[in-house]
Amino acid sequence: MAELEKAFLEIEGGQRVPCLFNPSEITVGRRNNWSSEPMPGKGVSRLRYSGAQSGWMRVELFFDTTADGTAVTKHTGAILKLMDVDSSLPGSDETTHNVRPPFVTFHWGDLHSFKAVLTDLQLVFTYFSSSGTPLRARMNLVMQQYEESQAFGPQNPTSGTPRPHRVHRIQPGETLDRIAARYYGDPTRWRALAAANNIEDPIGIRPGALLSVPRIEPRTEVR
Repeated sequence: MAELEKAFLEIEGGQRVPCLFNPSEITVGRRNNWSSEPMPGKGVSRLRYSGAQSGWMRVELFFDTTADGTAVTKHTGAILKLMDVDSSLPGSDETTHNVRPPFVTFHWGDLHSFKAVLTDLQLVFTYFSSSGTPLRARMNLVMQQYEESQAFGPQNPTSGTPRPHRVHRIQPGETLDRIAARYYGDPTRWRALAAANNIEDPIGIRPGALLSVPRIEPRTEVR
C-alpha cells in the first residue's frame, strides 16, 4: 500500500510545520458582495455586483504525544507562533510599525490551499499527564485568502488524490475489525487499517488515539 501523505503548513520563506495527524475534513468558503439602491415608491431594485471578499478555509488539527510522553506544546507552539509578527519578513519596517505575521499555505498531497494568513486560532488541550503536562490537543484554524488564487477553483480540491484518507478516533472497546466493518462493511479488511497506521499489534490499539482510514476499492465478487 502507498505511504500515507502527511499534511503540513508551508510558512512564507519555505519552512514547513508538519501536522501530526491529517484532518478529517476541510471547509472552504467565499462570499460575493451585491448591493442595491432602494427608491421611495419603487419596488425591488436590481442588484449590482460590488466585488468579491477573500476566501477562507477552516481546518481542525489533532495532536497526540501520549506515545512518548513529551509535551504536545512542542507541536502546537510552532503553529501558535504563526500568529506573531515577524520583523524579518520582506517589506518589514519596525520604525513605521509596518510589520506583520507570515502568510502560509496548507498542503496535503495534491491539495494546495491559497496563500493565506491565520485570522483565528483556537487551541484546546484535552488530555494531561499526572504531572499536568498536556499530551493531547485539538486546534481549529481559520485561514483567510491573501491574494487572488485558483486554489479550490475549477477542479475538485481532491482531484489527483485517488485515495484520500479520513481520521477515526478510537473508542473504548473498539477493535480494528470492528472499525473496518464500520467503514468498509467488511471486518476482514482490518489489515488495510493496520498497514496505513503502521500497527504491528492490532490488539494493542489505544482508546482516544487517532486512526487514519484509507479509502480502498470495494471487493468484487468472482463468479
